[in-house]
Amino acid sequence: MIDTEVERLRRLRNAALRVRAIAAVMESDPAQRNSVFARSALVLWQVARVITGRLRAHPYLSFQQGPSEARAVRDGIFAAVLGAMARYRGRTVRVYCDELRRVAREVDDARALTWSPDLSDDLGRSQARIHRLIRELEVASLVEAGTNVDHTVRLDTRAGAGPAPAEVAEGNWPYLAL
Repeated sequence: MIDTEVERLRRLRNAALRVRAIAAVMESDPAQRNSVFARSALVLWQVARVITGRLRAHPYLSFQQGPSEARAVRDGIFAAVLGAMARYRGRTVRVYCDELRRVAREVDDARALTWSPDLSDDLGRSQARIHRLIRELEVASLVEAGTNVDHTVRLDTRAGAGPAPAEVAEGNWPYLAL
């Protein structure tokens, strides 16, 4: 593992832990374990855990360092301020969706540029789960904004179902004509 990959993995771990702290702040009912905030916090914890394990296996001691306590405090303060502003504006889901998209971009970059196939597989599974959660958050943000959303669309998004094959073929017709 080279220095740039270590830096990229540290950046991803820090972003995942920061957004996990935001999820904890934005969770309205902590007893509800199946909310999108709780599920995304679990996925983000798995990402951070995989990366921490990967970094601790590095032969150089300086690369094995975990996140500092000061970073955890800073992430907590950032999450509290962001959560308070989002609640005040009535946009908790939208703000969280934007933060989760940032982590998704970091996961995409780390997965695309890693040399390790097992790390790529782990990040790929997390990447798929994060993208499903983002789709669910997008629908929830429309509901939060007061937009009339068809009930069947919400169910399809929660199940993680993609568009019907006919819809995919209609959207790709110029490319199929080659």
